[in-house]
Amino acid sequence: MHIAEGFLPQSHAVAWTVASAPFVVHGVKQLNTQMREHPDTRMLAAAAGAFSFFLSALKIPSVTGSSSHPTGVAIGAVLFRPPIMAITGVIVLFFQAILLAHGGLTTLGANAFSMAIVGPWAGYGAYRLVRSSTGSLWSGAFAAAVVANLATYITTSVQLGMAFPEADGGVLASIATFLGIFAITQIPLAIIEGLLTAMVVTWLSSYSPAEMKELAVL
Repeated sequence: MHIAEGFLPQSHAVAWTVASAPFVVHGVKQLNTQMREHPDTRMLAAAAGAFSFFLSALKIPSVTGSSSHPTGVAIGAVLFRPPIMAITGVIVLFFQAILLAHGGLTTLGANAFSMAIVGPWAGYGAYRLVRSSTGSLWSGAFAAAVVANLATYITTSVQLGMAFPEADGGVLASIATFLGIFAITQIPLAIIEGLLTAMVVTWLSSYSPAEMKELAVL
């Protein structure tokens, strides 16, 4: 994730920005509705964004032109649903690009598509599946974080593979190469993020039960 500034071909950067735009616009509308109808959840929304900013700023050099790190998007997806994480994730990625030089402005659309769109939706799907089958908030949150993390990196591998196909094997071979390199760091990171996310969500259920019920998490 966090594909570096200027690393993608211009046409790919534009294409991913266009693909991300409808989700971000929808996320803005959903966030405005959420804040208008449930103003008491403002602090939790801010905390979810801060959580994602902090975790995804902890980068480990990985594939050339990219990095490995937690994503932190699962909490926001579980609490506020994936559409809101689209705009929240873009804000997180924007400030990381201009303040920390993580990612970039030309690659903002591609990074947003993987971390702010695919990650939250995949994580939320895992959360709903596990929560409904086990009834456990802890297990659901753990599954959400693990799947959101891995889905983000699978998407990034596809993006890089499409941009830089191998001479022998083309796009698919390139995607497989990126996936193999990412897996070394990303699988343990996903498990660690899952444990941390499950603990924080469980803590929130005890510390802020009223807000969690208002969000229909409890």
